[in-house]
Amino acid sequence: MQYKNKVVKNSAWIIACKVAQSVIGLVVSMFTARYLGPSNYGLINYASSLVAFFVPLMYLGLNSILVQEIVIKPQKEGETLGTALTMSLVSSLFCILGVFAFTTIVNAGEKDTIIVCVLYSILLIFQAVEALQYWFQAKLMSKYTSLTMFAAYIITALYKIFLLASKKSIYWFAVSNALDFAIIAVVLLFIYKRLGTQKLSFSPDTAKLLFSKSRYYIVSSMMVVVFGQIDRVMLKLMIDEKAVGLYSAAVASAGVTYFVFAAIIDSFRPVIFESKKADHASFEKNVSRLYSIIIYFALVQSAGIALFAELVVKILYGEQYLASIPALRIIVWYLAFSHMGSVRNIWILAEGKYKVLWIINLCGALTNVILNLIFIPLWGINGAALTALITQIFTNFILGYIIKPIRRNNTLLLKGLNPNILIELVRKKDV
Repeated sequence: MQYKNKVVKNSAWIIACKVAQSVIGLVVSMFTARYLGPSNYGLINYASSLVAFFVPLMYLGLNSILVQEIVIKPQKEGETLGTALTMSLVSSLFCILGVFAFTTIVNAGEKDTIIVCVLYSILLIFQAVEALQYWFQAKLMSKYTSLTMFAAYIITALYKIFLLASKKSIYWFAVSNALDFAIIAVVLLFIYKRLGTQKLSFSPDTAKLLFSKSRYYIVSSMMVVVFGQIDRVMLKLMIDEKAVGLYSAAVASAGVTYFVFAAIIDSFRPVIFESKKADHASFEKNVSRLYSIIIYFALVQSAGIALFAELVVKILYGEQYLASIPALRIIVWYLAFSHMGSVRNIWILAEGKYKVLWIINLCGALTNVILNLIFIPLWGINGAALTALITQIFTNFILGYIIKPIRRNNTLLLKGLNPNILIELVRKKDV
């Protein structure tokens, strides 16, 4: 019971801080977008998406195995952590060079684009050190990382407000995100030295062992990034940074309450895992319940945003972003399918069918790239929005019938469409 309470408290810290960060991030993003304008805002988002492609390479897949390695071999946690941090730090330097090389070739002659992307990529160095958070997760001490990340987020938000007030150039905004990760890296190192019982050290043999396990996660992680970020990169390369800015505004407006859904899903996750151990029927019922909540709430939100799209854009981003309204009215309908994918991943993990994830991510990435190549030249940001919607439907629903091991999940999804399930939950019956 004591361990169970510790798990619940550990999850609560993560959820609470994520929600708070999302709200603060939304507010700061609104003012930043208004100040920078569609073109510069688009350039920052292009840099963010481009750097995101290098994050899986920087982590070398280690973020997927560290918690398990620390739990299994607690007597070697200092060596495991130290080796992982060293590998990620060295990799981050090569990734920054990679960002520079990519932009120099692909964005040749675009001085601002190259500088902004390289400045933005500095965060990779500090993000590598952030891998320390997995030690805190393994020890069920996520309140330290959550509070640290929240404090860093507050400081970075205040710094960005200072940049806005003093009317700094886009270069300052490009490097501002590195401040967030730098604070987290320094504080986590300090806390680990106070609470950790082993010194961080590097071992070539441990590096080989870790990489032999982690390398398989690199491609899968890359596919996830392609799935989520390729549209902005392709818009920049095929149209311009202003298109990226308008499209980013549409995506952000559509996901304005994303943190609410994330909190609901995160709060259901331990309940679903716990019911899986107790009773399979109860487990499946809880999955259907979560589907019911997510689908109906997302559809209501999507309808509301589509209906009041102009008002939403004016309030969040201002009149200079009104051209994003048609894209918003398209992409907002992908919310239900996007969150359905998050629920499906919980089911996959609970059922131990995680080997199919790379197939799902690969199919999603390929679908996204192919459709963007077709639709962006035809309809610009509206084409990218349509691509995002179709990709989410295909990946998180249609594939559920094509890939045999996850067909049962689609059955639970369809059960969740029964409105009586949601009514029962609202009335707090049979919960």
